Amino acid sequence: MADRKSLTPAIFAIVSLSTGLGGCLSVGPDYVGPDPMLPAKSFYGPPEPAAAVAALPSQGPAKGPVSPVDPLWWRTFRDPTLTSLVQRAAGANLDVRTASMRLAQSRFERGVTAAAALPTGNGNASYNRQQISNQGVVTLVNPLVQQLGVGAFTVPPINVWSPTFDASWELDIWGHVRRQIEAADAQMDAAEEQRRAMLVSTMAELARDYIQLRGVQAQIGILKDNIVSSEDILKLTRTRAEKGMTTGLDVENAAAQVESEKAQLPSLEDQQIELINALSLLLDSPPGALNDELIKSKPIPPVPPQVPLGIPSELARRRPDIRQAEAQLHSATANIGVAVAEFYPTVKLNGSVGANALDFKNLWKPSALQYNFGPSFAVPLFDGGRLKATLHLREAQQQEAAIAYHKTVLGAWHEVVNTLTAYQKEQQRRARLNAQVDHARQVLSLSRTRYNTGVTDFITVLDAERTLLGAQQQYAQSTTNVSTDLVALYKALGGGWEMVFPDKDAPTLATPEMTASVAPAPAAQ
Repeated sequence: MADRKSLTPAIFAIVSLSTGLGGCLSVGPDYVGPDPMLPAKSFYGPPEPAAAVAALPSQGPAKGPVSPVDPLWWRTFRDPTLTSLVQRAAGANLDVRTASMRLAQSRFERGVTAAAALPTGNGNASYNRQQISNQGVVTLVNPLVQQLGVGAFTVPPINVWSPTFDASWELDIWGHVRRQIEAADAQMDAAEEQRRAMLVSTMAELARDYIQLRGVQAQIGILKDNIVSSEDILKLTRTRAEKGMTTGLDVENAAAQVESEKAQLPSLEDQQIELINALSLLLDSPPGALNDELIKSKPIPPVPPQVPLGIPSELARRRPDIRQAEAQLHSATANIGVAVAEFYPTVKLNGSVGANALDFKNLWKPSALQYNFGPSFAVPLFDGGRLKATLHLREAQQQEAAIAYHKTVLGAWHEVVNTLTAYQKEQQRRARLNAQVDHARQVLSLSRTRYNTGVTDFITVLDAERTLLGAQQQYAQSTTNVSTDLVALYKALGGGWEMVFPDKDAPTLATPEMTASVAPAPAAQ
């Protein structure tokens, strides 16, 4: 009992020392977030802060209060089917689910890293039956063996019972483990941002494919209407030929026009099936799974009259790829501290307590107690330059991460400017194409009237018909492009992930329909 009392102050002293030293300092540079790079000229147009909402190109940038980017941007198209598909993709898409598993892995890796800051302990128990040699160490402690001679004395076999508990704790005096945990936390943040970026890309790809599907269906409808019109002209031409009012050449030209238009249908119908199957793949569904839902033609989703763009300084906080690049920069900075800590001595506390007895019933007696404890020190003296090379490597990796962050931010600004310009210019083009369709329709009407009265030839009617069909198809494609350009702009602005994978420190804004089917990555235990 006295041994145990004498042990208590020593244990208390070591624990107090380890607790005090363990929180001393963390060597290496502390991470300081980079300043957001703002463009020299606002991408909204004029540099006034109020010019923060993009309107139709014909109207110019809207003046008024700053409006944030809509986190539910797909709803601005006012298409219930599109909204439903996007909501389903948030939980069903295989790429998003894969990114969720990578996030789970990073959380468990963080748990493995954090475990190094805690003591380790192992319990052991052994039983041995031993026969000690007469010619061994027993001859040194029992002179009677030598007096009687070899074989005259035999040590009987013995039983040895020995349960022990071993513990070890490396004190994190210099912050070696703390910096590792800091780097692991940053890598976990990077994995979260990668998942958000994958979600944004998936939503944008799904919206783009859906809009293109409706655009192809619009072109199919235009083509079928023109086929009906061309067949009517063919019937009229045949009637005129039977009456001798025109020649067989006009009939053949009219028939050729009908077949030319019909020949375009299979290609468009093939595009329709491919786009439906592309949407099925994004939703983890087999080919043809969405045929019943999407095969019926619907209008191309229209764009809203105004598109909120937010303020430029928010882009770095909203785009997942920028946030991911910053997290990787943070991790690389923390790894420098890990490398610096390797230069310092390591202090480890080791201890073992147990019992040893030749009879099992004696294990529980105080006299069977045995223990040892104490610190151990390790100082790096010579390593062939490994530590210095590792430090330089980590510093170079940190500089690489800083350059990657700069490139990511700069690329984001370029993407926003380019997509906004494309969106505005395509709207201007669509307005001109709309006017062209109106004029082409008038030309065809006048050409038919003049042909019926014999004022003009049939070639003029065919040219007018081809011109109208081409103008209508271009207008449908331009309408599709306007909507897909807006999707690209929303993707460039980085919105959409807030409803599904919100920041842990941000208010919860997710709607039930967006979160019901999302399987979150498991947290580390």
